[in-house]
Amino acid sequence: MAYESSGAPDYYNIDDLLTEEHILIRQTLRDFVKREISPNIEQWAQDAHFPSEIVKKFGDVGAFGPTIPAEYGGGGLDYISYGIIMQEIERGDSGMRSTASVQGSLVMYPIYAYGSEEQRKKFLPKLASGEWLGCFGLTEPDHGSNPGGMTTNIKDMGDHYLLNGAKMWISNSPECQVAVVWAKNEEGRIKGLIVERGMEGFTTPEIHNKWSLRASCTGELVFDNVKVPKENLLPNVEGLRGPLGCLDSARYGIAWGAIGVAIDCYESARKYAMERIQFDKPIGAFQLTQKKLAEMLTEITKAQLLAWRLGTLKNEGKATTQQISMAKRNNVDMALHIAREARQIHGGMGITGEYPIMRHMMNLESVITYEGTHDIHLLITGADITGIPAFK
Repeated sequence: MAYESSGAPDYYNIDDLLTEEHILIRQTLRDFVKREISPNIEQWAQDAHFPSEIVKKFGDVGAFGPTIPAEYGGGGLDYISYGIIMQEIERGDSGMRSTASVQGSLVMYPIYAYGSEEQRKKFLPKLASGEWLGCFGLTEPDHGSNPGGMTTNIKDMGDHYLLNGAKMWISNSPECQVAVVWAKNEEGRIKGLIVERGMEGFTTPEIHNKWSLRASCTGELVFDNVKVPKENLLPNVEGLRGPLGCLDSARYGIAWGAIGVAIDCYESARKYAMERIQFDKPIGAFQLTQKKLAEMLTEITKAQLLAWRLGTLKNEGKATTQQISMAKRNNVDMALHIAREARQIHGGMGITGEYPIMRHMMNLESVITYEGTHDIHLLITGADITGIPAFK
């Protein structure tokens, strides 16, 4: 019997490992994406337009901070639920998933995990609902893969901190109301602060002319003698452990999200291969096309199993940074390869906006680099294997 897809390839019956709640969440997000993102995303990408109205809609559907406890506005869900949400949003577009995962993993997570109770109550409900949009300030113009070299700094002025420096390639920054920023104090220790829109000396210039993540807003964070109140310091973390803990959560979401891109490319290619006639038969009848499709489905299945197992470990509190790095690297690389193969199956039509392939391919060129480059994640695994960090 020929393999039939319901729109979500499940060649190894992985749905049997999910709960009814997981499947309901997936269908809810899939319907949301079909209704709110898919009809518009090609035009948004062509116009390099970030649809700011999507922020409130993400809040309404529960896409922001789904693992944050309900008392702070989150969903109180498990990590497999979070992964499924990221998968379905990224199936629509990587830029849309970036908006959601930055908000949940890089803004809400550190405020919940490292913040005071007052900070949680002040910021988390408004971020969860989409009333506020947040961003995460770690990467600097001269410090990407080496965040410990950051030069952004704070000075203790008695009743406030004075913040100076700049951050680069920051998703959501042009539209943000809140920024979680990492800076060194006078002793050289890394601290986290919550910087709010309207603080004097805080600006967020937008980055233009991107060929990737065109429907996502990206910019800088510039701090010129910004007075940050003492109560905006995240009190419960110090050092790189803080931002790297946030990145673990975000990278986990990307490992699932990349599967969504791969599924979208595979489904489009499979459908096209069955409809496109050449030499009097569908191109899906040719051996090389079948080879491409079979390898796509195999790699998607392997990535699904990797993500599900990692989600189970996350739920048990056992997932390591190194395991998350492996999944992020593997699954994004897998998705990019599938996007390129799918483009070939589509022929010339694959470069047009009639199909999602080229948009996905361009987006993935950012995803494979941000939150740990492809090579850095390889070296994280290598350091775990050998005990010798090659990037130092």
